[in-house]
Formats: sequence, C-alpha cells, structure tokens
Amino acid sequence: MKFSLALGCLLAFSFGSAALAQDTQRVRTDKVEVIVETVARGLEHPWGLTFLPDGRMLVTERPGRLRTVAPDGTLSEPIKGLPQIAARRQGGLLDVALDPNFSQNRLVYLSYAEDRREGKAGTSVARARLNEDGTALDSLQVIFRQEPSYSGGNHFGSRLVFDREGNLFVTLGDRFDLREQAQNPANHIGKIVRIKPEGGAAPGNPFLGREGARPEIWSLGHRNVQSAALHPASGELWTVEHGARGGDEVNIPQPGKNYGWPVISYGVDYSGAKIGEGTAKPGLQQPVYYWDPSIAPSGMTFYTGNRFPGWHGSILVGALSGRLVSRLEVDGNRVTGEERMLQNLGERIRDVRQGPDGLIYLLTDSSQGRILRMRPAD
Repeated sequence: MKFSLALGCLLAFSFGSAALAQDTQRVRTDKVEVIVETVARGLEHPWGLTFLPDGRMLVTERPGRLRTVAPDGTLSEPIKGLPQIAARRQGGLLDVALDPNFSQNRLVYLSYAEDRREGKAGTSVARARLNEDGTALDSLQVIFRQEPSYSGGNHFGSRLVFDREGNLFVTLGDRFDLREQAQNPANHIGKIVRIKPEGGAAPGNPFLGREGARPEIWSLGHRNVQSAALHPASGELWTVEHGARGGDEVNIPQPGKNYGWPVISYGVDYSGAKIGEGTAKPGLQQPVYYWDPSIAPSGMTFYTGNRFPGWHGSILVGALSGRLVSRLEVDGNRVTGEERMLQNLGERIRDVRQGPDGLIYLLTDSSQGRILRMRPAD
C-alpha cells in the first residue's frame, strides 16, 4: 500500500573537542525535537557501521578502507588485511557486521565488490579476526561469492544481517544490466541469500536439493537491496530496496518467494519506459510499502531504545537522492504511516544504526562523509 505521507555497552558518546561540540543542529520532528550533531568527519563515502563492545565503531569506506572510530570521533589508521576490493562506481567496501559471538571469537564480516579476473567483479563476503589492538584483520576467508561475475559497476547490494540461529543473510543486487537474471534461480543475481557463518547454504533454505537452483538462495526477484534488519519481535528479515524511477520497496522476504523484479514494479525505467508487465502478477509478491517518486533508500534500523519513546517500533530508513531519514510506523506486518525527517540537512544518508546508548547514528555519503548522531533536545 502506498502512502504520501548483548553489545551491552551503555556508553554515552561525548565530543572530544569544542569544535565538534558546536557542530550541531536543532530539528523539530512530529514527536520530538532532536539535536543532530557530528561525531566524526573526514570519511570518504562511508557505507556501513557497527558498534564494538568497547564503545568504538567500525566503519567502512567505499574506496576500500575499514577504520575504528573512538567515542571522541578520532579516526584510526586504515585497518590492515582487507581482501582485494573493486572500488569503482557503486562498488567497493560495503557493509560490516560482527559475529554474534564477537566477544569470544573477534570475527568480523565484510561485504564488498570483489575484484575478479578480466575486469569483472561480484559481491563477496569475507570474514576475519580483528586483532586485539584493532589494527589488522587476521586469517581472512572468503565465505561467499555472488555468481556470475560481471564487468558492470552498479547494483552490488549489500547488507549483512545475522538471523536468530546465527546464519547470515546477504542482500545482493541485480548488477543493473543483468536484471532479467533476478528471476533465474540458477544464479545469485537479484537475490537474498542465507549462508552459514563459515560459508555454504544455511540449513532450511528453500532451494536446498532443488536441481537448477542455487542452494544459498532465500528469496528472488530483487533489484538492489541496500537496507536490511531483523524485526525485533518476530525475528523476520525486513528489507528496503531501490526501485528505478519510483518503486522503492519495503519487503519481508519469505523463503522461496519471488518479489517480482523486473516482471512487476511500481516504478518506470530511467528512460520513462514501462518496466515488465505492470504492478501485479499472480505468484509474485507485493511490497509492504513503496515510494513513488523514489527516495533511493539505503540503511535501516528498527528503533528499540528508550531515548525516543514515540519512535519505539518504528523503522528508520536513510535516503540518498531523497536526502532524508524516513520514519515508518509499523503495525504488525503493515506500514501505517511515514514521517520524513532531516531534509534540511541536505545530506545523502547511507546508513542508519541504533547505538548501544539508544541514540541514532547516521552515515553521510560524500567525499567528506560524517558520522552524525541524533539525540533528544531535552
């Protein structure tokens, strides 16, 4: 339906300088007045963020750097030991996630555009151990490779989300020129896959043992999924994916289901031409919610903290072309309303995360990218 409208550290982050402390903006939203403040700056197209148990953040930069960020905003030197990354156009170092048992094993997972032979690339996932002083990755293993490889530089996905059984969801793009392959279960193009933490198809996947289908596939018919999170109550995966001109979608991908791209869409092609067969077809799933015109969504979180009581249970989604944060109100499996926030910042929002302090952290997508924090104004 379309509307117009535990990391147990409870550390509260503080600024390390008066200059940062002054870099704030007061914003009125529907339910609360917030302060938006800069935590760190000087990141080149930051893409993904996660929190370490000691209160630092791990942040990816698309050109191929992984850094830690201290609570005072200090950036580390680039962490050593990353895989071979194809940093071109939309490709590069993408998402980062911690193993559910990170405190014991120090395993970090990265999704990235992998540089492959003959100018080709594909989305891959690697895991490695972050050494004790946080300066290098050791014992790196590539645990998943999207196939086939392709020379184009667009639509790599990709978000990483662990399910409650410890398996890893990986969202994958259709590589733009290969969009028709999103309907083909014999490859990973335009799919969401679910793998074991060491690699290989996860138990219970819907295409296990099916001839002519990749066993890692969870769902198919996706365009370019750059937002994903588990619902805090149900444990189901929710995603948000880019449409073309219109048709950005919120979905709850179910095992073995087909989400329609490019057979059905609520958008049109960049040329203005019709895409596929319309907006609905038997056997293909409808989105929970969609945007038309497009906001170019990237990064999402369910808000579960207590610092913004009026947002509890909402989905917060970053937007690139929209240059905003969309707050979606949810009732069960329905989106019942939308509030668009922070449009006055004029920033492309690449990722949205809830911190262990219950505040909201944002990545801005630019050559001088920042980590922003939203806190109540009281």
